[in-house]
This record gives sequence, structure tokens and C-alpha cells, in this order.
Amino acid sequence: MSKRQTKSPEQRRAEVEALHNTLAEQVEALTTSEGWKRFLQVAATFHTYSLNNLLLILAQRPEASQVAGFRQWHQRGRQVRKGEKGIRIFGYSTKKITTEDEAGGETERRVPRFPILTVFDVDQTDPIDGVEQIENPARLLTGDDPHGITDTVTAWLAAQGWTLTVEPVVGGANGYTTTDGSRRVVVDNRLEPAAAAKTALHEAGHVILHTDDEPGEYIAHRGTKETEAESVAYVTAGLLGVDTSAYSVGYVAGWSGGDLDLIRQCADNVTRAVHVLAAAFEPAEAIA
Repeated sequence: MSKRQTKSPEQRRAEVEALHNTLAEQVEALTTSEGWKRFLQVAATFHTYSLNNLLLILAQRPEASQVAGFRQWHQRGRQVRKGEKGIRIFGYSTKKITTEDEAGGETERRVPRFPILTVFDVDQTDPIDGVEQIENPARLLTGDDPHGITDTVTAWLAAQGWTLTVEPVVGGANGYTTTDGSRRVVVDNRLEPAAAAKTALHEAGHVILHTDDEPGEYIAHRGTKETEAESVAYVTAGLLGVDTSAYSVGYVAGWSGGDLDLIRQCADNVTRAVHVLAAAFEPAEAIA
């Protein structure tokens, strides 16, 4: 693949900043639309899980994105597929206990209980016929990868001691980066080349920014981490003249909660990662 025209460090920084600002502007436009309001109404019906339950969910199904119980999915117009293995988490309830004291009086108290519950990820469900479905604003990219982004990212990762493989990914995730020390990036083989290229950039963003985090750091700040990684993909692709907004805007809006301040606060990390990746597409002296 031929190298792109060298730009000065000042030109590069200005272009990165402009692209990141464009992403924030598009997120703002999306989050003021009627479609986004409808999407949020559905999203708001999902239970917020504790850190311990998030750890349990991701340990059993790392690619999980939205989980709910069998009946809750049915109420949202989706049916859990027959034979799907549920995700086991802890519930919470209290039981009223009545005790009698020495004087013959009764005392009531509530005792906490933590029953085991079963939930399912959205990718384990199908829409129920005749029920309106709210479309996810992040739409998978289609088409080719004319700049050879996936190949370039694969070579860059190999130089860092990582591997990138294209293989089946269970669930709704387009790819993932391992956190068990195996230093692997996996991209779903069902994706079209354009979507695979964008996913490779996203996962490379995780490699640069997040693989040295302390255990549990990603879980505790997942929205910020995903906002950063997708912003890296959007900006890096933009430097190559590739527009990933059809997917990236909805994805960033979802993980950031439409918080424009959060998106802008990620700018330093995004810029740092973009400069690292951009060096793989241009001579090293072009990046400062």
C-alpha cells in the first residue's frame, strides 16, 4: 500500500482536532433528534447493574451489551431464542422476619437476600413479529477497505507483540481485545471489509490506551473507555479519508450517554492514540 502524503506536525494536530470536534458535533445532532429520544426511552428500561454483577456478566459473556431477564425481553418486543444459555447474576430482595422477645412482644426486621437470577444478552434474542423495534443508531459499515487498514493495523499490532485474527465472534460484539495476557485482538469474520477495518482501529485504540489498566478499571469506566476507542477509530479513519460516522456517532453517543463534555475530555487520550496509529500509515517523521 502506498504511503499518504506527509503532513507537518501542525497540520496533523489541526486535522485531528477538527475531526474530533466534528464527531462531537454529530453526536450532539443525534442526541437532539426524535429518533434518539425514542432509543433512550427503550434504553432507560434496562436495569443498572452493580459492579459485581457487571463483572459476573462479562466473565460469562464478554461481548454482552444489553442484558435483561426472559420476561423483560418479552415486554420489550423480543424473544429469547430456544436453547440459549443464560447469564447468572445476583438479585436482591428482602424477607420480613418476625421474632418474639422475652416479654412476649414481636419485633419485625428485614433480612437481605441475594437470589441467583438468569439474564440474557440482546444477541440471544430475536424480534417478535408484529412488534415495532427501535433501531440502534450505530449502523454497521458496508463496502471495501481500499486503504488496507486492517492489514496495516495487523502489522502494527504484530510489531507491538500482539496478534490480530479474523474469526467468528460470539454475540453482538464486532471484535474484542483480550485482557488475560494473551495479547490478542479478534475481529468478527462476518463483517464487511469496511466494518472490519473500523473495528481493527477501535481495538487498536484499546491496546494503546487501556490494556495497562488495573483489573476492574475498564468495567468501572466502560463508557469512557468505549468512547475513547471509537473516537480513535473515527479520527484515524478520517485522516485516511474514510467516514465511519454511520457507526461511530451512534456508538459514541450510546457509550457516552450523549455527554459532550465527556467526549471532549477524552480528546488528549484520543489524540495520543491517533498519533501512534497514524504513524503506521505515514513515515515516522510525519508524526510529532
